[in-house]
Amino acid sequence: MDSILVVDDNHAICSALTLMLDIHGYKSLSCDTPKQALQIVAEQDISLVIQDMNFTQDTTSGEEGKQLFYTLRQQQPNLPIILMTAWTQLETAVELVKAGAADYMGKPWDDAKLLNSINNLLSIYHLSKQNSQLSRVDSERMSAIKDAALCGMVFGSGAMQRCIDLALQVARSDVSIMITGPNGAGKDKIADIVQANSQLKDKPFIKVNIGALPMDLLEAELFGAEAGAFTGANKTRIGRFEAADGGTLFLDEIGNLPLSGQVKLLRVLQTGEFERLGSHQTRKVNVRVISATNADLAEDIANGLFREDLFYRLNVIELAIAPLHQRVDDILPLAHHFVGDAFSFDKLAQQALLTHSWSGNVRELENVCKRAVLLAKSAQLTCHDLGLSVLVEPSVKLNDPEAQQAPNAIVSNSNCDSEPSKQQIEQALINQNGVIARVAKSLGLSRQALYRRMEKHGISSSK
Repeated sequence: MDSILVVDDNHAICSALTLMLDIHGYKSLSCDTPKQALQIVAEQDISLVIQDMNFTQDTTSGEEGKQLFYTLRQQQPNLPIILMTAWTQLETAVELVKAGAADYMGKPWDDAKLLNSINNLLSIYHLSKQNSQLSRVDSERMSAIKDAALCGMVFGSGAMQRCIDLALQVARSDVSIMITGPNGAGKDKIADIVQANSQLKDKPFIKVNIGALPMDLLEAELFGAEAGAFTGANKTRIGRFEAADGGTLFLDEIGNLPLSGQVKLLRVLQTGEFERLGSHQTRKVNVRVISATNADLAEDIANGLFREDLFYRLNVIELAIAPLHQRVDDILPLAHHFVGDAFSFDKLAQQALLTHSWSGNVRELENVCKRAVLLAKSAQLTCHDLGLSVLVEPSVKLNDPEAQQAPNAIVSNSNCDSEPSKQQIEQALINQNGVIARVAKSLGLSRQALYRRMEKHGISSSK
């Protein structure tokens, strides 16, 4: 409940105001001197102040009220203050309203007008407090990110921001983390961030790409092998778990681990124990496991290809990375990072980067940028340098020299003959993941105009 402080040397006025406030559901307090008012505001949670302008008998200058007002504003700049006086002076009213007074009323007051002002001011006050709290939380979060080791991560999207926020939050724990997302989306970079901000950052960090290892060598790579354990094993091999003892093991493409390896991995996660291939000696390690996958492990579990109990051991915390085409705000920052400060993109090239589907995600973007730098004839990269076509804005004309640099560009302009075809609309829907606002923008249409053309061509918005 909001607490409202009434400050007036006239006890009858204090009683009348506090009674009115109590009747309308507000908690009220009253005092008759500025000194008491300042003490109450300093010690209690006051949401609004109604104060008189004169506190000494036979004074009408308002100087006492002005001093109280300015002191309250100094202590609590956002606290709403309603000034009331029987001796209204226009110059004083204008001065104090400019200085931040919420309202200035004469005595006797109008109850309805006063209650309406109180209600509006309290609504604004609480909204301001909420915004201040959010700004403080956001500032603290940004400060934490600034101080964190981000391992060269480049991003601009809210989706990646949330993923990194969660990664930093769980990094200092010892729980198992599973990073999910398509190939080339940046799962290994998230693993680097977790490790760099963990309590194990100075301990071993061993990476294993399970998908890149032959099936018959996987278990030997993970758990080690004694000499003679299999053909070609001429000496004892230390496994990745032993190498990572006391630190972190990153298992990329965990969905490719065969069932026999899954059984042993589950045992290590549960007990820390394992045996090398060809050995009966049980060894014990203390390793934090971070895994990553682009597979649908729920489907693999249903098909008997992945153990459900292992999945829940690995997936205590999931860090999900969206594909690049769903993180449009990441594209240009990444592209500028990949080409370096010596190169830039012209307008059509930027549009091409933003509208491309990026099925290969960040890895594809990096390759496109590196190739463009190698083949570029100038420091400003074009669509031709990138090898991409573009859906340009309607302001670009067919005879625009920049448009001619991209011979495969699709120009959409309601004032010209180049009306987007059914195929172009369908492709734009695919490129923009069905987000109508982005599709319309890429085609140079309003959303209503896009809907009319989709209806004309029989195109479903679910495409």
